[in-house]
Amino acid sequence: MIVGCLSFAVSASGCGPVLYMVNLSGAQHAVEEARQAGAPQQATYEYHFALEHLRKAQEFAGTAEYQDAVDMAAVAEDYGNRARDIARGRGHAATR
Repeated sequence: MIVGCLSFAVSASGCGPVLYMVNLSGAQHAVEEARQAGAPQQATYEYHFALEHLRKAQEFAGTAEYQDAVDMAAVAEDYGNRARDIARGRGHAATR
């Protein structure tokens, strides 16, 4: 029983980097789409908020704080999408 619990704990702890990489990919894509849509000029707050959360996610991952990295990447993706939508002329009223 103890061996089973221990092996689960070890295998579950290995999921952090994988989960982070999945979230990071989405966040990077959202921030890049926002940049290409003109968000640095059109949705300055949302774009830079997303960009800084993306950087913080990478910083947390660098110190193996994967849950914090996942949380930051999720915020980055959300705000990257908001910035993209604002820059494209959609969602402006919904985000403010």
